[in-house]
Amino acid sequence: METSSAAPTAAPQAATAAPHRAEAEAPADAPAAPAASPPRSLSPSRAADFMRCPLLYRFRVIDRLPEKPSEAAVRGTLVHAVLERLFDAPAAERTAPRARDLLPGQWERLRESRPEVAELFADDPDGARLARWLEEAERLVERWFMLEDPTRLEPVEREFTVETELESGLRLRGIIDRVDVAPTGEVRIVDYKTGKAPRPQYAEEALFQMKFYALVVWRLKRVLPRRLQLVYLGSGDVVTYDPVPADLQRVERKLLALWEAIAQATATGEWRPRRGRLCDWCDHRDRCPEFGGTPPPYPLPVSPPAPHTAE
Repeated sequence: METSSAAPTAAPQAATAAPHRAEAEAPADAPAAPAASPPRSLSPSRAADFMRCPLLYRFRVIDRLPEKPSEAAVRGTLVHAVLERLFDAPAAERTAPRARDLLPGQWERLRESRPEVAELFADDPDGARLARWLEEAERLVERWFMLEDPTRLEPVEREFTVETELESGLRLRGIIDRVDVAPTGEVRIVDYKTGKAPRPQYAEEALFQMKFYALVVWRLKRVLPRRLQLVYLGSGDVVTYDPVPADLQRVERKLLALWEAIAQATATGEWRPRRGRLCDWCDHRDRCPEFGGTPPPYPLPVSPPAPHTAE
């Protein structure tokens, strides 16, 4: 899809600049957490958390327990920053060498904005592990040039914060990596993934995030995105999907059901753990009943159960 720097009036317009790769809700590793409060909105990441494990959702959204940064996640943040900043340059200058040159500066900015990432390499006195880590980030950036040609792209938005409230009152929020608009007005939503493309049985999980974004843009701007595009830098794959209204209506119904379940768990304090394939990488195993742990005291008031009414 050819793109133009002039977006039609129906194209999304950024309301505010967002911190780079910040979740639309408070990050789980924020250094100072405010007092606990009920959830007020839903993002793709938090929706995925609840579907994966309701107790994980509670730990991240309500308890706001700290989590250690991982090398993979921080590398993803760094690569996203480089790809975002590359579009500051004129089209002809968006080259792989220029992108590589951006890496050291973006790494320093990331360390300054998130001092906790320095802990990743605290046990690396000679810098060898950090050097290998940066080389892998460089390979991911270079692979992007095999998948897309930035000299032919003029995104109308980068790191675009979107937010809308559905008729039900549910507020949806998210951050889109890139929005392209063709001269004909067709909208493409693009998301970079620094991992590998998932196996077919897990592909729908990744598309759910993109359909979430498409739903928000559709409801916010009354524009149905023409294409959703996932760019997997880890494996060199590009996955595309062209949504139709029925797809997004199904996603909306699913989100409403999720929100009702979240509201119920918030009121009762019953956040059930769900054992799954990612439990081995969870920062909260020692607090999880599935592994013999005990969650911290629930920080919100609990509603008394509804009185039983005899038939």
